[in-house]
Amino acid sequence: MSAKCGHLFLGLKFAIGLTVHANFKISQYQNTPSPDLRCVKTLRLITRLIFFVVYTALIMAEIWIRNRFWGEDIHRSMRVRRRWARNLLQGVGLSVTTEGKAPDYPALIVSNHRSYVDPILMLRDVYGYPVAKAELAKWPIIGKGAKMAGILYLRRESAGSRSGTLRQMQEKIEAGFSVIIFPEGTTSALPSTLPFKKGAFKLAAQANIPVVPVAIVFADDRDFWVGKDSFLSHAKRRFGERKIDVKLCYGLEMRSEDPEVLLTKSQNWIDATLVENSG
Repeated sequence: MSAKCGHLFLGLKFAIGLTVHANFKISQYQNTPSPDLRCVKTLRLITRLIFFVVYTALIMAEIWIRNRFWGEDIHRSMRVRRRWARNLLQGVGLSVTTEGKAPDYPALIVSNHRSYVDPILMLRDVYGYPVAKAELAKWPIIGKGAKMAGILYLRRESAGSRSGTLRQMQEKIEAGFSVIIFPEGTTSALPSTLPFKKGAFKLAAQANIPVVPVAIVFADDRDFWVGKDSFLSHAKRRFGERKIDVKLCYGLEMRSEDPEVLLTKSQNWIDATLVENSG
C-alpha cells in the first residue's frame, strides 16, 4: 500500500515538474519570428493539454486510493482538490491574483460566469461544492473527478432538479461547507452580468445564510468561454498563449431576510467591480 502511494506521489511531482520545465524552456523563445512563434504556441498547447489530462488522472487516482484504503472523507478529498486546482491553473498558464478575502466559513458564494475554469479558480481558495450543469457529469475525467471531490449537479430545465439542488445546497452549508453558484445560469461576455436567478437568494434569506459576492475579471476578452464553443476549440485558441491573466475579487458577506435585497446588492457589487477593473 505505501509503495503504491509513493509511486503515485512521485508521478504527481513528475507531472508538475515536467510542465514547469516545459513552460520555462518554451518561454525562452518568446521573441522568435512569427512562424516559429506559432510552433512555440502549438508546443505549449500540447504540453499543457497533456499535463491537464495526466495530472487530473493522477489526482483522481490519489483520491480513489485514499478512499479505498482509509475510507471516504470529503474533507480530505477537498484538500486534495484544492492542491489540484492550484497546480493545474498554474500548469495551464493562468496567472491568478486575488483581491479581498475568500470566506473560511460556510457561505453561499455567488459569482459572474466567464468560462468553465471559473469554479476551479474559487476551489483554489475554498472548501465547497460548486453547482454545475448536469452535462458536466458526462465529461471525460472531469465529470468523475468532480463527483469524487464534491459537486452538485443541476438540470436547469427540470423544476424538480432545481428544488432538489436547493435542498442539497442548504444541507451542505449546514454541514459546514460553502456552495459556489453562478446565478446568471450561463457564461457571458457582456461588460456586466446577465439577470440573476432568484432561487439561491431565497434560500439564503430564509436560512440566514451569508452571501459572498465574487467578481471574476479576465484581462483579455478572448478568454471568455461563451456560446457553443467546445473545450478543445477554446483551448486551441487560448492555452497556447504564454499566460492568461485573471483577477478574483471577493466582496464582503451580505445577510438579509429579503431575497431581492441579497440579489440586488450582490449583482450591483459584482457589476461595479467588473467596471472598475475593465480596460
